[in-house]
Amino acid sequence: MSRLDVFINRMVSQRVCLDFAVAETKGMQGPVFELGLGNGRTFDHMREKMPEREVFVFERKVESNPASTPDPSMTILGDVRETLPAALARFGSTATLIHADLGGHNLEKNDQFARLVSPLIEPLLGIGGLMVSSDKMYFDELNPLPTPPGSVEGRCFVYRRDA
Repeated sequence: MSRLDVFINRMVSQRVCLDFAVAETKGMQGPVFELGLGNGRTFDHMREKMPEREVFVFERKVESNPASTPDPSMTILGDVRETLPAALARFGSTATLIHADLGGHNLEKNDQFARLVSPLIEPLLGIGGLMVSSDKMYFDELNPLPTPPGSVEGRCFVYRRDA
């Protein structure tokens, strides 16, 4: 499969899984977290799909397209290994939707990073909340869900806190 096909599958799956998560968490109270802003495409998508909800962005340094840059008051700058524990102290276990696209092109490094950040992400999610990730995550208390129709297996992952 070409790198272009891999990219397209990732983007299609990301949109399908995010739209599923938005629908599943509609009406829930609590913040939404975007872990990794990049160019801002998924942030912009979530902001459009959930205009009534607060979307906080976690990023080392904002370098997104100006059209998809969050307000500074909604941006949490720094290394997620430090900002996620601080977010837990600030928000508690109240997030209704967390999206993470933190990996790069090295699958082994992505997996190592997912193992490192999974225990930092897990306590942020409230009951009934969903986690959507471009990488497989390693949670003790979040349950993996089947990806929705239209997504490509292995290109996006969805988890839910049931209790």
